[in-house]
Amino acid sequence: MNKKQLAAKIWESANNLRGKMEANEYKDYILGFIFYKFLSDNEVSFLKKAHYSDEDIKNLTEEDKEQVKYIQENLGYFISYENLFQHWIELGNDFTVDNVIIGLSAFNKNIGHTYKKVFKDILKTLDQGVTKLGDNAQSRTKSIRSLIRIIKDIPTDNKSYDVLGFVYEYLISQFASNAGKKAGEFYTPHEVSVIMAELIADHIKHLNKENIDIYDPASGSGSLLINIGTSIAKYLPNKDAIRYYAQELKENTYNLTRMNLIMRGIIPVNIVARNGDTLEADWPYFDENENGTIEGTYTTLRADAVVANPPYSQEWDTEGKENDPRFSEYGLAPKTKADYAFLLHNLYHLNKDGIMTIVLPHGVLFRGGEEGRIRKLLVKNAHIDAIIGLPSNIFFGTSIPTVVLVLKKNREKNDVLFIDASKGFEKQKNQNVLRSRDIKKIVDTVIQRREEKGYSSIASYEDVKKNDYNLNIPRYIDAINESDYVDLYATIFGGIPKKELAIFNEWWSSFPTLFESLFVDKSSDYVEIKNGDLKDTINKNEEVIQYKHQFSTDFEDYPVYLRHKLVESISAINTSNILDEVSNNLFERLAKYKLINKYTAYQLLANSFETIIEDIEVIRSEGTQVIKKVDPNYIEKIAKGKKVTVQDGWIGRILPFELVQRELLSSELMNLESKKQRVMDISNQLDEIKETLLEEEKEFDVLNNENTKFVKAEVVKKLIEFRDDIKIPEEETLNEYMLLAKTEKDTFIESHPEIEWQLMTKGKNGYSKTEVNKYIKNRLLEYQFAEETFAAKLSKVVLLLDEQSKIIKEVKIEEEKLHEQTKEIIESLRDEMALELLDKKCNEPIILSVQQLLSNVVNDVARKITETNDKYCDTLVSIEKELETSNSELLTLLDGFKGDKATLQALEALKEVLD
Repeated sequence: MNKKQLAAKIWESANNLRGKMEANEYKDYILGFIFYKFLSDNEVSFLKKAHYSDEDIKNLTEEDKEQVKYIQENLGYFISYENLFQHWIELGNDFTVDNVIIGLSAFNKNIGHTYKKVFKDILKTLDQGVTKLGDNAQSRTKSIRSLIRIIKDIPTDNKSYDVLGFVYEYLISQFASNAGKKAGEFYTPHEVSVIMAELIADHIKHLNKENIDIYDPASGSGSLLINIGTSIAKYLPNKDAIRYYAQELKENTYNLTRMNLIMRGIIPVNIVARNGDTLEADWPYFDENENGTIEGTYTTLRADAVVANPPYSQEWDTEGKENDPRFSEYGLAPKTKADYAFLLHNLYHLNKDGIMTIVLPHGVLFRGGEEGRIRKLLVKNAHIDAIIGLPSNIFFGTSIPTVVLVLKKNREKNDVLFIDASKGFEKQKNQNVLRSRDIKKIVDTVIQRREEKGYSSIASYEDVKKNDYNLNIPRYIDAINESDYVDLYATIFGGIPKKELAIFNEWWSSFPTLFESLFVDKSSDYVEIKNGDLKDTINKNEEVIQYKHQFSTDFEDYPVYLRHKLVESISAINTSNILDEVSNNLFERLAKYKLINKYTAYQLLANSFETIIEDIEVIRSEGTQVIKKVDPNYIEKIAKGKKVTVQDGWIGRILPFELVQRELLSSELMNLESKKQRVMDISNQLDEIKETLLEEEKEFDVLNNENTKFVKAEVVKKLIEFRDDIKIPEEETLNEYMLLAKTEKDTFIESHPEIEWQLMTKGKNGYSKTEVNKYIKNRLLEYQFAEETFAAKLSKVVLLLDEQSKIIKEVKIEEEKLHEQTKEIIESLRDEMALELLDKKCNEPIILSVQQLLSNVVNDVARKITETNDKYCDTLVSIEKELETSNSELLTLLDGFKGDKATLQALEALKEVLD
């Protein structure tokens, strides 16, 4: 299974295992065990590289001081063989909770001096929480055994594709989604992290520094810092040139920060983490002592990038903070809302040429008092570079809308870029999620400092000053609500207002004749649609045809480009940059096609690249021969009330069976699909017959209890009843034959040619009773009941059911045969064909999507014009005319009514109303 399937399986198992335990609490235990597995695997991997044999590793004990010191100096810790995670698995049923207790205690004791601050008490949360995993030693042992079984298959080696990191991040996000309000304590949604990371990385790449310091004062799980580091590393020759500073108030979350950083391959010397209150005691400092306490005078660290998603609007202690250098220049945030305290802390620790991003609630943009004064100074000092308004309900645990503030210290201008990204998202279950296209557009808009009506705007210092330093986004960006507009004249008299068609001006300028081919003037300001098929009219326009032709020409070499970039150059691909490279190429090709939204195109790429990058990483790690690998396909089934994992055929490690069948087994596949289609056609025919049954016919048992399907046994039984009442013409003649003497039978046969005697087997004494009865029975089966009778319907049903049953059996056999053929073909592919199929898998979806871009735009325009026309279709005038016609018709009907005096009087009154 791939890393997504593995992560999902582990999450499902872990979530089921936690029972009634809070998700926020349980996460610390499972993530702690994964980390201990990583430490164990990491030590074994290190020792193997140092040429230790399996026997050498088994002999490792704490008594061997020289070996312990060697391992500590290189890894920062030491784990004896008996305490390794692998040994716990080897113990099988002999494993108990005591193995964990002893192992964790020994780990704490054997942390090396060099990286003591990195590893000290890192497993404390797990150590102290073991007792919560059951009511007694036996139940704890059972729970931990189950946990170990869940996580034992997670790979923790340093291959190019980071399965461990993906699984860890996935589990953290899933626990966050289940942790309610507590989720905000440890997790920033990945999509928001990516926005902040890409903005920071773009700034850092221009600094040309050999070493980079990044800092998060409310680090949570550390995922935000990790994403920043990953993005920055794309532009550095050495990823180990990044140093990570992290502070976190809650001890268990602080431990999670350190574990996450260590498991992502960040070397211990680059991890500087602290458990403390960021606002209460300033940090980080250079040369802090071993215990993490602040003694004497230290130099304040200035980071190249500072990032944070701090707790929103929490209370903080302002006492004695007036002279704190972090706040003295700007003032103190109010006691009830520490938002600006975190912002000013971050700004204080920022290098002059650095960049910071911070997530805060919308209120920081417009609240007055102390916050208003701080905001005014930040604008005057040109520190606020950009403000990004995010959609509501994208953070776990809170539905409030938030903003990302981008700040810098050395800006030349004090204008502010505003972005309203609140409408760009996709709803997933109960959460709004930023799509790849939304993230890309936000990042591009900030980097390019681009203005777009209804989306982004640059406000000068004077503009902000006029608004009394209120930075509320709607003051600077007017929302576009075209759907709310209604033209009164068009509502009464009809027609489409030309000004409402102005949103398509790009179309009218690109295709000068298109407007006239679609519309006819109703007046100087209003038009009507010439004909209803807008899509057809647009597609037949000569200018549109030429436009599409040029588009096809410009993309003729696109398949060759993609093949070279993604298939032929696998060994040289940088997976962290490849999507940017391919999207930049696509944007260049689309530059002159203004009608196509490039971010819609980007989303098509992003959707495909999730799989493409995963395939590339696997191939680069295992070699191109992995394309020919086929693995057992495991599925879960319920057996005797329990979930069991069983093999269900095979699955291509890289190549989907469907692709191989389509390309190399097309005739077999077509034959199989044809039979499947026939099965569906038969089902439809049976449904049609079912619908024709009369109510009294349904009262028989020929249908199941739900009246959805025919029951064959009952249908046959009912048909036998019908046939018992049938007398075929030959039956009387055959009965007469059976009464004849042997010498008379031959003559009788010759005189009755209407009987197909050859269909029966003749014995010594002529045709036996058995043969005659069989003949009669076959004639009854062939009997044609009168059309549309119940018997005729049932007769048809039996034939269809027999045919369907036969084909279903054939389909099953052929499916199994095709499946095995596909497996054999994949495993025996020539290298050239393997790459050809990989090309089709990776690039065909992209090419087809790009080819559909113009068609999708045409469909979208036609839909929007139709909606606008529909808005004014039923005019007040037409409604009034319809009403007049209806009234006139009703008056005519009323004239024919007769009745008593009172009735006639009432009818006259009604006529007066209608007239």
